[in-house]
Amino acid sequence: MKNCGQYPLAVNGYCDHVHLFFELKPDNSVSEIIRIVKSNSSKWMNEQNFVDGKFNWQAGHGSFTYAKSQRDTVIKYLMNQEIHHQQKSFREEYLKMLVEYSIDYNNAYLFEFYDDVNDIFL
Repeated sequence: MKNCGQYPLAVNGYCDHVHLFFELKPDNSVSEIIRIVKSNSSKWMNEQNFVDGKFNWQAGHGSFTYAKSQRDTVIKYLMNQEIHHQQKSFREEYLKMLVEYSIDYNNAYLFEFYDDVNDIFL
């Protein structure tokens, strides 16, 4: 992220997703930053041979903004993903956020969710 002029505050995830929390500078759009991060991380994952076959990200991403006053709360939440997702799946969490923030969505354009994390590694 630093190579596109953005400063990461927290990066973490769980089996089926990754959270990036960063200070957004106006030089790039969020979509451009995500494109760069996905491209660079896919290349690195494949060079390291971390998975059988070729690693690639799903198309698309979800983006949410937060006020500076929420910074510590968001970082704490992101750093506790493993504990958090023992209680709520990524699908449940994401759909709840869309509803809470009144974001219109079409099921056809949502992520491919993996309710059974073993499905990810098949």
